[in-house]
Amino acid sequence: MKEYIQKNEKRFLEELFEILRIPSISSLEANKGDMVTCANKLVELLLAAGADSAAVYETAGHPVAFGEKKVDPSLPTVLVYGHYDVQPVDPINLWKSQPFEPEIRDGAIYARGANDDKGQLFMHVKAFEYLVKENKLRHNIKFILEGEEEIGSPSLAAWAKEHKEMLACDVILVSDTTMISEKVPSINCGMRGLAYLEVEVTGPNKDLHSGHYGGAVHNPINALCTMIDSLIDEKGHITVEGFYDNVVELSAEERAMFARAPFDMKEYKESLDIDEVKGEEGYTTLERTGIRPCLDVNGIWGGYTGEGAKTVLPSVAHAKISMRLVPNQDCEEIAEKFTKHFLKIAPKSVKVKVTPHHGGNGFLMPISSPAYKAAAKAVEEVYGIEPVPSRGGGSIPILADLQNILNVNPLLMGFGLERDTIHSPNESYLLSQFYKGMESIALFYKYY
Repeated sequence: MKEYIQKNEKRFLEELFEILRIPSISSLEANKGDMVTCANKLVELLLAAGADSAAVYETAGHPVAFGEKKVDPSLPTVLVYGHYDVQPVDPINLWKSQPFEPEIRDGAIYARGANDDKGQLFMHVKAFEYLVKENKLRHNIKFILEGEEEIGSPSLAAWAKEHKEMLACDVILVSDTTMISEKVPSINCGMRGLAYLEVEVTGPNKDLHSGHYGGAVHNPINALCTMIDSLIDEKGHITVEGFYDNVVELSAEERAMFARAPFDMKEYKESLDIDEVKGEEGYTTLERTGIRPCLDVNGIWGGYTGEGAKTVLPSVAHAKISMRLVPNQDCEEIAEKFTKHFLKIAPKSVKVKVTPHHGGNGFLMPISSPAYKAAAKAVEEVYGIEPVPSRGGGSIPILADLQNILNVNPLLMGFGLERDTIHSPNESYLLSQFYKGMESIALFYKYY
């Protein structure tokens, strides 16, 4: 594969840049047409790479690009999952280059979607192309590339149920995650789930003069901040009633295995420009982001936020809150528990509304499985070191749905790095990881 990459490097980058230039932002109505354009382009790439068939399928939301190559019904079938939608680019002023005009600098591709997930799904298309062109393909391969992952995949589960037979496979192969580092490769054997909600706190029926009413009428922003502050206690424990009911505590042996992952606290803090870490008492930083649930405010607003001063006591305050969940926690159940709790702690001086948004459950892949072992062997051959099993702190809610619908486990061979700043300005993807990813994926098929 290495020689094939070197021979076709220029073409690979040109093709990748073509899809990176498409502003496929799933959350914005203005970009709806770009979603169709991107899905059609991926179909073209799949057919050019050697798929027997590929087409764009309509869903209740953005379209799915699906393609497949049948070699022999008796051989294992791998379903490659990826997503072509990307996050919004705000704040645009912090980008050093235009987010949808990819460029290479300092050994990395810079663009929105360079890592998450266009760059990573592109590796699978090119590894597949290599296996087909070199007559080395010994598996049936299917691709399901969706356009709604960044908004919680609201349409894909229903679509997958309708096309369950078409999607039948032995393993779901995914590259939409990160490694510990270039020097210490890792393979995610699980990810956390997600429950995402929006809260609205209303006080008076209109904005008020803060001099005439301040101190006499409860300020909704003050009330909201007090309520949010009470959601986590001084030990980092989430106070929502019943939140931890289904959380499985890991054994000492399991925690010791998890601790094999190298972690430099000094480097971690310096990379984030923080003086101290904070989280649930009794757990390490890696455990807090891998095996424990958490609650965070993702956005908060209300009142006057424009230039200069405006002495206003606002009528309404808002916040968006996410909870990362561990396997066995049900996202809908947690959303219900949060709603009940938040309404209960609201003072009588305000009215509260809670609106659930998207969510999904977490999952685990046994490290004893043939697919995990094949991936570990492939990564070790490319990187020269045995990969560490890890758990991702983020969420890909649809994977738990696909796991249940198709009755197969997802395998996460991600090649991103924390330095890639996905979801933030100046998203990037190291060329070295891009190439090693293709090599590792091609070898996975050799050993699986």
